[in-house]
Amino acid sequence: MAKKSMIEREKKRQRLVEQYAVKRAALKAIINDQSKPMEERFRASLKLASLPRNGSAVRLHNRCQLTGRPHAYYRKLKVSRIMLRELGSQGQIPGLVKSSW
Repeated sequence: MAKKSMIEREKKRQRLVEQYAVKRAALKAIINDQSKPMEERFRASLKLASLPRNGSAVRLHNRCQLTGRPHAYYRKLKVSRIMLRELGSQGQIPGLVKSSW
């Protein structure tokens, strides 16, 4: 089980990403538009830099929904490999059969 503080920090980052997504997209559109004057694009890049770092989607890290484990994460099921094995053994994931030989 991951530390509660790390799980909460990740939730806070997720909220910030959702909050600033529209603003960041608008500023990036201005920055990447070659037809705009250089001064306007530079001002937009300064505004983008002044936004919180945790508002960037790149800083998000996938975590297991059940344990908070950050490694060995299966995107489709949103769980870690350990929980995938446990849930599969219990028969709670349709179509998944644990094999052993």
